[in-house]
Amino acid sequence: MYDVVLLTLGAADDQKAACGTGGGCCGGASEPGGDECAETPRVPVLNCADALTTAGARVTMVTAHSDAEIDAVLARLDGPARPDGLDWPDGDAKTRLIIATASDSQLRAVMRRMVRRYAPPPSRRPADLAANRTLPDLPAIGILPLDPARGADQRDLAAQLGLPRDPAAVAAAVLGDRVRRLDLLRNDGGSVTLDGALLGGADEAGRPLAWRGRVEVDDTVLSNGDEPLLACAIGNAAGYATLSDVTLLSRADPADGLIEVAVAVPVTVRSRWRRSRVRLEVRRARGRATAVVPRDGEVPYLDDGVAGELGRKRSWWIEPAAWAVYPG
Repeated sequence: MYDVVLLTLGAADDQKAACGTGGGCCGGASEPGGDECAETPRVPVLNCADALTTAGARVTMVTAHSDAEIDAVLARLDGPARPDGLDWPDGDAKTRLIIATASDSQLRAVMRRMVRRYAPPPSRRPADLAANRTLPDLPAIGILPLDPARGADQRDLAAQLGLPRDPAAVAAAVLGDRVRRLDLLRNDGGSVTLDGALLGGADEAGRPLAWRGRVEVDDTVLSNGDEPLLACAIGNAAGYATLSDVTLLSRADPADGLIEVAVAVPVTVRSRWRRSRVRLEVRRARGRATAVVPRDGEVPYLDDGVAGELGRKRSWWIEPAAWAVYPG
């Protein structure tokens, strides 16, 4: 039977520095009155642990408050020592990991640490690494949503992937034999994207604000940086597929080995009566990599629910089938 680690992210001592999210190990700011950073195990965690124990698994519950504590959990997934000295996941591990998440940003925080652990530096790239990848197959994980009802309305990543949400069903999936491999986006800022990113801000009324930037996907240029943009969506999955009522991403698929990128460009249209109106023109492209270069200072963005501002060129590229989940 398996050893199973149930990992929950707790409040960090330094909320700005911990876990690389800008919001502590919680992965972002908690909602008003919420308990994303609760220090005691949540009911879904306890129920999942009970289901695992009943099935014969040895269960360890860990609340991590820092990157170092996340890293200590991930070290349990290491394989045997290699001659090249690289940390490498165990392909036949008897330890399995469940990440209890209150938001996609928490899941991203853990996967970011997993990538940092197992991605070898370019100067030490091993011969057994696939030519189209910069990291090995990452260990499969279980995802336990801490609010099972939340995903149906907010379309968190677990809901998009059709993963089980009930704690007992999550336990059964993690103890089973089925694994679903998914694409991962890495970027030159040192982070990862599981679902997608949306670039662009809004005013106090929620109306998108125009910005300029060069956006390219492989050899296709979606915007050369001279025209206004209202949004740019970079999709691995479909969580950032719409802007108001406008469809941005139409074919985002987390397992097809491609990124889908879309930009929304305001276009003035004149009718035969010479009355002008503005409509959104959506341009899309799919490829292996994308780059965005802001032209007008910093551009606000959301990346897997983590807010930031982009003031320089940022590139994303696909790592096909790099991470995996237990689908049930």
